[in-house]
Amino acid sequence: MTASADDRHEFRPGFEFDVGRLEAWLATQLPGFRGPLVVRQFSGGQSNPTYLLRAADRRYVLRRKPPGVLLPSAHAIDREFRVMQALGGATDVPVAAALAICMDPEVIGTAFYVMQHVEGRIFWDPALPEVARDARAGVFRGMVDALARLHAVPPQAVGFGDFGRPEGYIPRQISRWARQYAGDVEAAGRVETMEQLIEWLPRHLPAHEPAAAIVHGDFRIDNLIFDPAEPRVLAILDWELSTLGDPFADFAYHLMMYRLDIEAIAGLAGRDVQALGLPSEREYVAWYCERRGIAEVPNLDFYLAFCLFRLAGIFHGIRARVTRGTAASAQARKYAAEVEKVAALAWRQARESTGN
Repeated sequence: MTASADDRHEFRPGFEFDVGRLEAWLATQLPGFRGPLVVRQFSGGQSNPTYLLRAADRRYVLRRKPPGVLLPSAHAIDREFRVMQALGGATDVPVAAALAICMDPEVIGTAFYVMQHVEGRIFWDPALPEVARDARAGVFRGMVDALARLHAVPPQAVGFGDFGRPEGYIPRQISRWARQYAGDVEAAGRVETMEQLIEWLPRHLPAHEPAAAIVHGDFRIDNLIFDPAEPRVLAILDWELSTLGDPFADFAYHLMMYRLDIEAIAGLAGRDVQALGLPSEREYVAWYCERRGIAEVPNLDFYLAFCLFRLAGIFHGIRARVTRGTAASAQARKYAAEVEKVAALAWRQARESTGN
C-alpha cells in the first residue's frame, strides 16, 4: 500500500484515481455528502478493488472494476449493485445499502458503485481463533441463517425473474468455467486435472435440479460482516457472482470450508472441530436443512466436486490476471499458486463420489 501524491490517500500501485473527480461526482449523487474526501484502499477485494471513503461526517465503501483488459463477463459491479439494492429494500437478507452507481469510466477510470459502510466484525479463519470457544457455534448458526434467508427469497418477489435462467444452472456453470479456463490457458497454463473435471462433470450431473433461487456464488465467512457483539450477520459482501441458480451448489461452495487445507484460504480440513467448539460438517448440513425446511441436500458429493472445480477455475483466472498485470489484491499470487492443489482436491472428490 502506498500513499498518493496527497498523503491523505492510500492506494496500491496501479489502482490510484483522481480523488477530486470522485468527490465532485459524489456531491451530485449522495444526499448529505460533504467533503473533504479521504480514500484508503482495502487489502482485500482481489477481483474488484475496494476502497474506504471517509467524508466529513460519514463513511462509505467504493467497489470498482479493475483497470486493464478484462474478460467480458467478469467484474460485474452493476450486477452486484442491482442485487444489493433489491435485497436491501424488500427482504430480511442482510446487505449493505447500495447508494449510487457510475458506469462512466471517465470519473475514476473504470465503472464503480458506492455502498453503505457497515461497522462490525469480519472473520478470516473459520476456526474463529478470536472468538471464545463457547461462542463459536453461534457464529456458525448466524452464518448458515444468513445463507438460508437468501435461498428462501422467491426471485420473482424482488423482480429477479430475468436475473438469470432458472434452469440448467450447473451445466451452464461448467461450460462457463471451462470457457474461462480455456481463455486463460495461454496466460495461466494448462492443468491436467481441470481438463479431466471438465470432461467428468457433465457426465455425472444430478438427475433433478431444485427450484432456482438467488445464489450468492462466493458465500464464505470472510465475505460476511457480523454484529460487533452478537453472532448475527449484518451484511453479506461481494455479490459479483450472484445469479439465479441451484441453492445446493451455493451451499456446497460454502461447505468447502470443511474440505479445504490450503495456504490462501483458511479451512477446517484436518482440524478437530469438536475441540474448537464448532459443528461437524454433518451437523452444519443438518442446520442448513433445518433452516430451509428440507430433509437433505441431495447429491452433496457431486456438488462438492463441482464447487472445488469452480474454485480452482477462479484461482486459475486470478493466475491469468497476475500474469497480465491486472490482479487487484496483494493476496492474488497466493491464490494463483493454489490452482493445482484445489483442482486435485476436486478430482479426488469426483472420483470418491462414484466409488472410483
